[in-house]
Amino acid sequence: MNEAEFTQIVDDLMFDIEETIDESGVDIDYENSGGMLTLTCDLNGSQIILSRQPSMAEIWLAAQSGGFHFKLKEFNNEIKWRNTVSGELLSAMLTDVCQVQSSESIQFDF
Repeated sequence: MNEAEFTQIVDDLMFDIEETIDESGVDIDYENSGGMLTLTCDLNGSQIILSRQPSMAEIWLAAQSGGFHFKLKEFNNEIKWRNTVSGELLSAMLTDVCQVQSSESIQFDF
């Protein structure tokens, strides 16, 4: 995958995250700028930041619980964003950190 393909994949993912937030009705605001998606929880002003790292073909997630790196990996014939250390899905980790930081239920499925 070249850098342009990676950028398009990540842009599509960030758009999916924005749509999920809009459709869920949770009190989380977002701003997408220059390959970085910043989620701000209205409850307490805490932030969750997703950023693309094209040189490493990774997405980085920063939350109150820490910083995490994700790569596209194949598992059971599905290509998903997985934590480079634990193998956990980005969708599951993002669901968890949003629920912890916003005290609201939201489910990401990508």
